Amino acid sequence: MNDKNNKDYKTISEVAKILNLIDKKTGKVSTHTLRFWEKEFKEIKPYIFAGNRRYYDEKSIEIIKKIKFLLKNKGMTIKGVKKQLKSDNSKLDEFNNKTINKSILKTKLNNISNLLKKLKSNG
Repeated sequence: MNDKNNKDYKTISEVAKILNLIDKKTGKVSTHTLRFWEKEFKEIKPYIFAGNRRYYDEKSIEIIKKIKFLLKNKGMTIKGVKKQLKSDNSKLDEFNNKTINKSILKTKLNNISNLLKKLKSNG
């Protein structure tokens, strides 16, 4: 449990409170939604310490906030949110790695050029 003290982790109940996930019938904090999202979205990676308790760091909490916003405020489906998160991650990967970015862009441009040539020859 020493690792928990090195970083600012929140328990699943604390995260549910932050997100205002309240069971309408009981008025108590609802953690089952977070457990469900954890199964659906690989981007949510809680740390499991002694006693199998989940702890979330700030990065995970930000991802969960985004998921909640897209699902609840924007009315997106789980499938739609997965696509959005995947798209966001690939944009970040390309942005952060300029050497890969150049080769990816070159390949994409070549593919587009080839498609345009095919379309013109078929038309």
